[in-house]
Amino acid sequence: MSDRDAIVIGGGVSGLSVAWWLGQAGVASEVWEQDGRLGGKIATREADGYVTERAASLMLNFRPEVSRMLTASGLDASRVMCPGPPANQRYLVQRGKLVPVPSRLGGLIRSPLWSLGGKLRLLAEPFAPRGGRPDESVSEFVSRRLGRELLEKAMEPYIGGPLASDPDLASAQAVLPRLVALERRYGSLAFGVFAHKVLNRRTAPVHEVFSFRRGMADLIDALASAPGVSFRTRHTVTQLEPARSGWRVTARTPEGERTFRASHIVLSVPAPRAATLLHSLDHELAQLLRGIEYAPVTVVHLAFDRAAVRHPLIGTGFLVPRTENAQLTGCQWVSNVFPNRAPLGKTLLACYLGGARAPETREWNDNRCIDAAIAGLAPLLGIDAAPEQVWVDRHDCALPLYHGAYSGRLRAIMERLKRWPGLQLAANYRGGISIRDRIGEAYALAQSMHVGLAPRGARWPVAGLPSLPICAAHRSSS
Repeated sequence: MSDRDAIVIGGGVSGLSVAWWLGQAGVASEVWEQDGRLGGKIATREADGYVTERAASLMLNFRPEVSRMLTASGLDASRVMCPGPPANQRYLVQRGKLVPVPSRLGGLIRSPLWSLGGKLRLLAEPFAPRGGRPDESVSEFVSRRLGRELLEKAMEPYIGGPLASDPDLASAQAVLPRLVALERRYGSLAFGVFAHKVLNRRTAPVHEVFSFRRGMADLIDALASAPGVSFRTRHTVTQLEPARSGWRVTARTPEGERTFRASHIVLSVPAPRAATLLHSLDHELAQLLRGIEYAPVTVVHLAFDRAAVRHPLIGTGFLVPRTENAQLTGCQWVSNVFPNRAPLGKTLLACYLGGARAPETREWNDNRCIDAAIAGLAPLLGIDAAPEQVWVDRHDCALPLYHGAYSGRLRAIMERLKRWPGLQLAANYRGGISIRDRIGEAYALAQSMHVGLAPRGARWPVAGLPSLPICAAHRSSS
């Protein structure tokens, strides 16, 4: 049996980020991944001059921890920024046509997206009464503050597309924590945004949207280059047991069964997998984790000759509201967003199907998914030719759904976890699904682990960032 300070089970972006931050603090750790490669769902494919992403294709960042990681890892030099106006124009589908989404208040009022009643309701937001149940859904919160029209035409496409969720079921506290916090503090979203701009005008975070020169594979490679971290692929954990001063973990490996002992175990795997590993140890904790639902998402990448697409494609893509009755939730115009994603004279489009809105797509074969994507795109973009190349990426359990009384479920999970010192959870069902949030949450968790692993009195050694209270590592915000 071998000893380790920390073993991270799961080599996706969450687990790799925890190991990276531990390495920055001088804590040796190992990452065990049951697959033959690191990165989890994130993977970049290069073929015939096209660059496609199996899952996440970009990052939106405003967290200082993420900026620190990008600088320290050398990724700053590899960043490719999303273009500015007008090349970053986004669209919504309305009555079968693409309508630009305004980025400023004046454009919002003039936009044909909203009816006169919808605009008046939006302007009345500061006068809407404060309140709402603790387990209020996104639909209830947005309708109460901004009106039903804005929910259906703007918020639902975002919740149903990038988050693959259902606003009627999704917890407002879990999915929109910043908006909920603005209402609680200021009584109004408009007043809250204005106050933040006035009071924090010098310190407000800058929002950046970017990818990397070789795609998201650059991020995975950088995280996997952390000092003091060992990586072991094809290690499938079969048993977790409390042991003296830590944990005993057994894995099935290409060299046979191996058992290790570690002070800390980080479970960075989907909730159902974590539930299976913890079932014999803590039935109640396993049940709480098993109750977290996941939505399927299929990504269909379509390559066309540019002349076959009549739309000017000035922008980044579009989202589709559920009122349009489509399994297609959105499309990113990949070759417009970042350079060198398609050969000269070609266009690359990434189409997204499924989510909580259309879970039946999980059962579709690739051809049916491709047909649905093309059927949704053709009338919107004026496409009159078959795609020259197609790639399909399927994720049966793509994203966790923050449905129901989700914040209460997370509190119960964290309360139950206190019974097992040294056992940590780090995955996208806790703290947000974005890569930004995964890196930021990993920072807080690594810092709390450092307290238990470092000599008494030792301070968090990561330069340029503050030492957080330990409880910050256990917050839940998306």
